[in-house]
Amino acid sequence: MLIEYMKEAYPNFQKELPDVHDLQEFYKAPFVKASKKRFDEDPDFKSRAQRAVVDLQAGDDFAHSAWQKICDVSRRSFEKIYQRLDISIEERGESFYNAMIPPLVDELKLRKICQESAGAMCIFTPSVSTYPLMVIKSDGGFGYDSTDLAAIYHRLLVMRADWIVYVTDLGQEQHFHMIFDAAEQAGWHRPPLTRCDHMGFGVVQGEDKKRLKTRSGDTVKLSDLLDEAVQRAAFEVRKKVEEQQKEGGEAFLTDPKEQMEAAERLGIAAVRYFDMKQNRTSNYVFNWDRMLDPKGNSAVFLFYAYARIRSIQRKAEASGAGGAGGPSSFHVEVIDPAERDLAMKLVQFPDVIETILGDLHLHHLTDYLWELCNILTTFYVKCKVLGEEAQDSRLLLCEATRKVMLKGFELLGFVPLEKI
Repeated sequence: MLIEYMKEAYPNFQKELPDVHDLQEFYKAPFVKASKKRFDEDPDFKSRAQRAVVDLQAGDDFAHSAWQKICDVSRRSFEKIYQRLDISIEERGESFYNAMIPPLVDELKLRKICQESAGAMCIFTPSVSTYPLMVIKSDGGFGYDSTDLAAIYHRLLVMRADWIVYVTDLGQEQHFHMIFDAAEQAGWHRPPLTRCDHMGFGVVQGEDKKRLKTRSGDTVKLSDLLDEAVQRAAFEVRKKVEEQQKEGGEAFLTDPKEQMEAAERLGIAAVRYFDMKQNRTSNYVFNWDRMLDPKGNSAVFLFYAYARIRSIQRKAEASGAGGAGGPSSFHVEVIDPAERDLAMKLVQFPDVIETILGDLHLHHLTDYLWELCNILTTFYVKCKVLGEEAQDSRLLLCEATRKVMLKGFELLGFVPLEKI
């Protein structure tokens, strides 16, 4: 749609098109709105826009150049998010697979896996759906089905992947199971030697139980959501510092720069944890108060639990009893029921990971960390650590807990705070 409009309105678009550097700014640009209006109201323009897809896939110079400019704008916005969330990707968009599709279709036709139906070339997957995959559309173009078939071929036979996990919304679940079935028909996917999973997720809702929107009705941007999470976390951090100062105890994070660095970690962790603690196949209601509740099932609560372990370890180190590495004695005695409960919870960690590898539900890990931190809190109440005869053993239990928590945090994608 955009390419066809640019061809009309900006034939010299590389020089004339406004220099937009932000994806939100780009989609608010007048020519984007104008192209959508033409698409909705002008059948001839709509038809040409649809044919422009075929031109793009065929490598037309103008279409490719215009498409690349749009991609560059998108990529710059994505990179900001990737850097902020410490995500590294190997980018392989649809265009990466275009050249693979024609020879792949020829092979599938030769092997009679791909059949002609109503002017299109299709693969039927009756065990999954009554509708076929359209390898070549009736207009001669390629669609998502074509690209996804080429992609799974490349991943299984060229990359030699043993296990592929597709992460999209649940609405695409059937589509990807059709792709898996077609790949199995073609002999590319060979269970149990290879494993293909669709990791579908539900919808994030507002308090009205409808898809989360801004007050003006626009889609909520992830960058805006992260900004607000960090701002709210900064408020919580400042409030905690003020409480520590009023109580006359040692106040951490008094430097404003340190406070903002802590807020960035805490805010992003809170968003990630709140999302991943839900059953991924269910819709859930987004709520700031629950997300940042220091006493509830939140990343904030977990961060406080971790920081408390580190505080005990620093005091132990200062007294010569050993810090994060534990005491010199490596003998653990589990006597008190609270010690036993903590130790038993720690040894469940491998089972939790095995369960996740089976069903790809990350909330098993968040549930585990929440339960572990509550058991740890009871342990503190029942079993004093420092200055007791069982000090060395309990310090080792604390260190084992810290290591399990840290590994859980790493798997969920966030870095804890040593002090709060």
